[in-house]
Amino acid sequence: MNWNDWVLGNELPIRLSFFFGIFALIALWEVFSPRRQLTDSKGARWINNLGLIALNSVVLRLLFPAAAVGMAVVAQEQGWGVLNHYALPLPLAAIMAVVAMDFVIYLQHVMVHAVPLLWRLHRVHHADLDYDVTTGARFHTIEIILSMLIKMATITLLGPPVVAVVIFEVLLNATAMFNHGNISIPEKIDRVLRLFVVTPDMHRVHHSIHAPLANSNFGFNLPWWDRLFGTYVAQPPEGHVAMEIGVNEFRDPQKVDRLPGMLMLPFVRQPGEYTINRRW
Repeated sequence: MNWNDWVLGNELPIRLSFFFGIFALIALWEVFSPRRQLTDSKGARWINNLGLIALNSVVLRLLFPAAAVGMAVVAQEQGWGVLNHYALPLPLAAIMAVVAMDFVIYLQHVMVHAVPLLWRLHRVHHADLDYDVTTGARFHTIEIILSMLIKMATITLLGPPVVAVVIFEVLLNATAMFNHGNISIPEKIDRVLRLFVVTPDMHRVHHSIHAPLANSNFGFNLPWWDRLFGTYVAQPPEGHVAMEIGVNEFRDPQKVDRLPGMLMLPFVRQPGEYTINRRW
């Protein structure tokens, strides 16, 4: 049995094992060494955020049974994508694919801040009044579907190895939970870590209530794109403990931290001042 067959046959157990393992680790870290005090009930937030995550998982499985990994298999079988036209060593092809797909995620993140219609969807993620491990996967169902379509199109054009797609999916989920964790990391360690991965203190700036800060630090996994394209902000001016999280126009927990309100949030009011084209 080759790598592709083994990965394809065990994709779901691999991803679930990493998801629940990393989730449990960050959740315990939040209990023993929190970075900030929560403003809303942790139990209520978790029930609703995890409810949205569960809903999104079911919808994706129904709409895209094979998902990103299945698209990678099809692309490989059909010879689609740039990497399928070159006989590269698997480790090199996998590294190139993971970096390229991470760059697409960065561009996608910038896009959902730049287009007012897409910001309506993405503000569900930003409207969370607190910031913890469950925020990392809290996205509106329509945005999740759009994200999967972009990912599948990227795989079709890139032609990454199947194992690279699984690695990317695991890394993206793991780092999203890590960098949204309400966890305390010593400043000296954080300074070194953020050279290689997006840290909680780095990404938390992106969740500031202030629009210019919300339009910075777009990276989810690799931190280099923000530095390269000038969207990097090292620290919030008021500090991480005092900074206010969320979207200025939406402060009612019933509308932003409860499942019915989250699902309706894209259809409420105007896009607001957070889109990039209104940054200055």
